[in-house]
Amino acid sequence: MRFLFRVMLLSLALCIAEYPLYAQAPNPPSTSAPSVPGWAQPGSATHTQVAPPPDYHRPSKNFDTPIGIFEGQSDVGSAIVPGNASYDAGTKRYTVNSAGYNVWYTRDEFRFLWKKMSGDVSLAADISFPDPNGYGDRKGVLIIRQDLEDDSKEVLAALHGLGMIQLARRPEKDVRVRDIEYRVGSRGDRSGGASPDSLVEISAKRIGLEKRGDTFALFVSLEGEPMHQVGPPMSLHFDGPFYVGIGFCSHLPDKSDTAVFSNVIVENSTGKVQ
Repeated sequence: MRFLFRVMLLSLALCIAEYPLYAQAPNPPSTSAPSVPGWAQPGSATHTQVAPPPDYHRPSKNFDTPIGIFEGQSDVGSAIVPGNASYDAGTKRYTVNSAGYNVWYTRDEFRFLWKKMSGDVSLAADISFPDPNGYGDRKGVLIIRQDLEDDSKEVLAALHGLGMIQLARRPEKDVRVRDIEYRVGSRGDRSGGASPDSLVEISAKRIGLEKRGDTFALFVSLEGEPMHQVGPPMSLHFDGPFYVGIGFCSHLPDKSDTAVFSNVIVENSTGKVQ
């Protein structure tokens, strides 16, 4: 019996030696470049950016990680290059890095720093773009959204890389954004023009967004003067709580860029945009 048992153990050992077991290794990371659909490519002399296909959406990536005065962060729409953000408590500056095809059409891609709020809101910040060679339509935004999905109802005030200022809204989920746009420039009163007749664009130093009930107003300071309302307000109803915060989109689907937000104000009342 002992001899038979030893023979069986030997046979089992030979079987195991013949067919060794290997631990499963994780799949190696892909080294191929992210795939960018043609519709998401930025506008250029040879290409016109168009709206995403109907019903095209990507789930957002949300992080309940406080940063400065904000409760959490999200990569809204999950741009193919992940975003990130940092806060300098000494200077009270937020540095936001993000790729993203746009904050426009029926869906958005941007890094969003947010807190939940209800009622009236005052939101303001100085916005700058450290890289002077970034895409001209990149945008830093002050934004109020109903949820964190890429097609959320929203109202935003934006400063674009080339200086355009925008008050915009998406009135319902999965609906195209509508806006009012402002461009400010000078002929002869600012340096940089080839001649006194050249238009020199002026980029605002600071923008603000005020929510008063269902009414939203854009505020601007071009060069450090007191904030003042620009243009007519927009109307949209939000159910509380909603998400309030700052964000940035490079306007390049596969390349990250940077915006810096400083002197950020987020108040749960009106009359605080300054």
